[in-house]
Amino acid sequence: MITRHEALNIIATNTPVLPAERVPVSEAAGRVLAEPVIARLTQPPSAMSAMDGYAVRFADCGDMGAGFVQIGESAAGAPFDGEVGAGETVRVFTGSVIPAGADHVVIQEEVAIRDDRVYLTEAQNGPANIRPAGLDFSEGETLIATGTRLSGAVPSLIAAANWAEVPVRRRPKVVLIANGNELKLPGASLARGEIICSTPFGLAALIERWGGEAHFTGIAGDSEDDIVDHIDRIRDPDVIVPLGGASVGDYDYMKSAFARRGLETLFSKVAIRPGKPTWFGKLGAARVLGLPGNPASALVCAHVFLAPLLARMQGLEPAGAMVRAKAAADIPANGKRESFLRAVSHVDETGQTWVTPAANQDSSLLSPFLQASLLIQRPVDAPLVPAGEIVTCLRLDA
Repeated sequence: MITRHEALNIIATNTPVLPAERVPVSEAAGRVLAEPVIARLTQPPSAMSAMDGYAVRFADCGDMGAGFVQIGESAAGAPFDGEVGAGETVRVFTGSVIPAGADHVVIQEEVAIRDDRVYLTEAQNGPANIRPAGLDFSEGETLIATGTRLSGAVPSLIAAANWAEVPVRRRPKVVLIANGNELKLPGASLARGEIICSTPFGLAALIERWGGEAHFTGIAGDSEDDIVDHIDRIRDPDVIVPLGGASVGDYDYMKSAFARRGLETLFSKVAIRPGKPTWFGKLGAARVLGLPGNPASALVCAHVFLAPLLARMQGLEPAGAMVRAKAAADIPANGKRESFLRAVSHVDETGQTWVTPAANQDSSLLSPFLQASLLIQRPVDAPLVPAGEIVTCLRLDA
């Protein structure tokens, strides 16, 4: 058995970064940049008005009674082509180009129109109310670094930089195989001894969140031949995630079935709880990460092992999802395997995060995940942690 750190190192050193592809900006959300985005234009391209008002020379604003002669108008998309001279003004609107010669915009609330002249009604401080060319960014400027996951306003920034398509890492194709004669798909009528196969659906949601494409082959029965049949149906996977069938029972055939198809096993057990049966290997170009059959164990191990694997394939260094929090209750001493405890957290009025382990840590239970936001990490042989002491936790929302 190897440690979690050893397992993660094996995964990192044996997982390739996927090639890049170009996708429309409209389809880029959630993808990871394969090249930096460099601005192809200056934004704004010209000085723009920040307000509705009148463009003038600020030097002319000292005489409140003189007034200005309006010589034209500059609207968004229809700039004024002339030049503002002494005592002249051009009507402007928010986002319109500032005409040559002007260096200040008087907002429309601070003028009065009399006898075809524009008069100031308030003393001016400035120059003001103009957005200079390049205020947002300039042509040739690196805006977004390689390895950035595109979310929030980032696709808008890419589009503003005049990129119609963007180079991103290909999404990892992740194929899930469930295993067990007792498993039935949701909606089935259950006979005695049968249970619903639930794990693939939670894993698929996590895979999509982490940038992958989740596929489910269905449920393989407890026979080597049936598992091999499911393996043979898979086309062009990047990652295969077998669920269960890898312990020491009489009906655990998952590893032997993969061995029949040429699996190179890189590790077969990890000293963690839950998740001891986790295993990893190569099958052709695919990576195979075997997770435990118990739903909670599989979900915990997905956070611990699958998330870093998918990050690596997308050219990312696994994010620092580990955080520190204070124990809200005593946490018992740990044994000979590193443990991850599902925990509920809250933040007090000072901003301090507190964690409380779920009362029942049984590896078959899914309901504790409804409230859990963190996994408390407990090192090998760690002593009891009194309430109020600091513990290290793995975020479940990362």
